[in-house]
Amino acid sequence: MAEPLPVTRFNPWPTTIFTILSALAVLFLLPTLGVLLSSIKTTREISMGELWSLPASLFLGNFAEVLGNPAVHRYFLNTLLVTLPATAVSITLGALAGYVFAKLPFRGSNALFLGIVAGMFFPPQVILVPLFRLFNGLGLIDTLWPVIIVHSALGLPICVLMMRNFFATVPNALREAAIMEGANEWQVLTRVVLPLSLPALAVLATLQFTWIWNDFLWPLIFTQSDNKRTIMIGIVNLKGQYSVAWGVQGALSLVASLPTLLVFLFFQRFFIKGMTMGAVKG
Repeated sequence: MAEPLPVTRFNPWPTTIFTILSALAVLFLLPTLGVLLSSIKTTREISMGELWSLPASLFLGNFAEVLGNPAVHRYFLNTLLVTLPATAVSITLGALAGYVFAKLPFRGSNALFLGIVAGMFFPPQVILVPLFRLFNGLGLIDTLWPVIIVHSALGLPICVLMMRNFFATVPNALREAAIMEGANEWQVLTRVVLPLSLPALAVLATLQFTWIWNDFLWPLIFTQSDNKRTIMIGIVNLKGQYSVAWGVQGALSLVASLPTLLVFLFFQRFFIKGMTMGAVKG
């Protein structure tokens, strides 16, 4: 006599979770869709309330105006002059400090480490006025130096935390073997440990570059003249003859997002490995 087939109970949770995540993804992508639609429409179409409808014809004049605008070129250059050194400084200092905290602990190092990491938990608005008065007294307002310095400092806690945690997973046997071969601590760091930490460095480079590139607050506070503005401030400053140039702003928003997208694609392999590092054992 054949055994009855087991009864499979329907589990609604996967379907429910998928539906919720799909709805959240749509809500997340709606602003991007709005920017994309506005970038390929004329100002007249947008002002007539036709933002969410498909354009009658593809209009690329907004992109031509953005790419041919000398002010936009200056915005991009200023953003690069801020983002690249601030990213490099914060990651370099984070790697050096993380190595010391992980492999060369000293008395009070844990307290110092907690003090540095605590910098991630206070809002930047708390230090806005003191920093403005400090840089104003130094004569650095309306230059890129305050933005570079602030981003280098604010990025240091996450860099120290991540690099310290990564270096702690590197076996001490590798360091001891290198020292026995005659290497000093600098050689151990640069020739043994750092090559193993490419995934962590890729994650930090991607995150820091994206955060600094997309920052709006600090360039708004520390820069005043148009030739010192970064790309995010430049998007707001773009105006038409009689009204806000929504189409031009949408086109510039899409163009401004390309560098961060390229950085992520460049570090994608290392980024995914670094984000999933430690998720499984073995």
